[in-house]
Amino acid sequence: MDKFVKFVDERLSGPMNKLANQRHLLAIRNGIIATLPLIIVGSVFLTVAFLPFGKDWPIFGLIQANAGAVLLPYRVTMAIMTLYAVFGIGLNLAESYKLDGLSGGILATAAFLLTINPAVTEEIGWAIPMGPLSGGGMFVGIVASIIAVEIYRFTDRSNFKISMPEQVPPSVARSFEALVPTAIIVLGFGAVTYWIGFDWHGFIATLIVPLVSAADTLPSVLVLVFLVTFFWSFGIHGVSIVGSIARPLWLTLLAGNETALAAGEAIPHIAAEPFFQWFIWIGGSGATIGLAIAMAFFAKSTYAKTLGRTAIGPAIFNINEPIIFGAPIVLNPILMVPFMIVPLVNATIAWFATKLFLVNRVTSIAPWTLPGPIGALLATNFDWRALVLNVVLIITSFLMYYPFFKLYDNKLLAEENEELEVE
Repeated sequence: MDKFVKFVDERLSGPMNKLANQRHLLAIRNGIIATLPLIIVGSVFLTVAFLPFGKDWPIFGLIQANAGAVLLPYRVTMAIMTLYAVFGIGLNLAESYKLDGLSGGILATAAFLLTINPAVTEEIGWAIPMGPLSGGGMFVGIVASIIAVEIYRFTDRSNFKISMPEQVPPSVARSFEALVPTAIIVLGFGAVTYWIGFDWHGFIATLIVPLVSAADTLPSVLVLVFLVTFFWSFGIHGVSIVGSIARPLWLTLLAGNETALAAGEAIPHIAAEPFFQWFIWIGGSGATIGLAIAMAFFAKSTYAKTLGRTAIGPAIFNINEPIIFGAPIVLNPILMVPFMIVPLVNATIAWFATKLFLVNRVTSIAPWTLPGPIGALLATNFDWRALVLNVVLIITSFLMYYPFFKLYDNKLLAEENEELEVE
């Protein structure tokens, strides 16, 4: 075990932390995370418009009779999440290069919009279709944002820009400095999209269809869950690493489910991000809600009991750093085992429960700090069976953690008794 820990620390810890902080991945992660308030609030309107109960009640009947109007806030927030995300990606990436963040965000947004071919209708004239602005266009948005900011960076580093005298106000100077990269981006993307006729979204969709299909499988879910807990076991933020790579895929799956729900069609995907949050990472990565319960109510050692009573509150709201670093789980050969196994078991149970339509598939993102059963209820469009499944998985987590917890608690108790004898 010592050799393995040393290997991970020397060979994996540094590279994985470096990967998690790679500027492009970090910009993508921060840009997408910045859209979460819009996604969460927008999903509320989607859920309200399609409540599965209360159709005969006057207020709910009125809501459902006017579902189109109720959905409008959703359509200009969550349904066009990529438009907001590309601005955040551009801003964060530009700032990582010590460039003007606002200019980076605007250039990224312009580049992304220039990948979309407007349609012409008799009623409203030129119109941008909303489909590419949704989660389905996220990969094109990421590519366009990176290209735009790299062009901005190139013009700045090569001094291929319009520089203004120092007397000119900074805001005006930045606008003139962005003229050259803006011209390159508009001409370049415009030529490729409109004159050459390249279909960015069709091309990227062709490339990522295998990735999306693979991501929506049980083996993919198990691999991602294992990687998250494996990295966490050695003090590396697993969600930051895995989420940076997988989140665009998760959002694409979620966007497909939202679109199907809004259209009244069957929900196609299982493994969107809320599936992980409410049926696997209950209490935080490693499904540590079970360990927190065990420590809070069944510990005999003073340390475990005190830690459990301190950590149970945050664990209910899916904050488990007190457990991960306080128990600790990190580099703890006893607790690392259930920390990696419990989420895999939960994932398997939840996958088959969803696959067999015992619970609804997830259609919205609920705030991650909600208690598990409530979050599961909201994420599945108020399916009470999801609440029951979440509770069952919490019980499963507790039962699987308990024997390892007892082993560790007895070890702590013996150490405390030895210290008392010495005193």
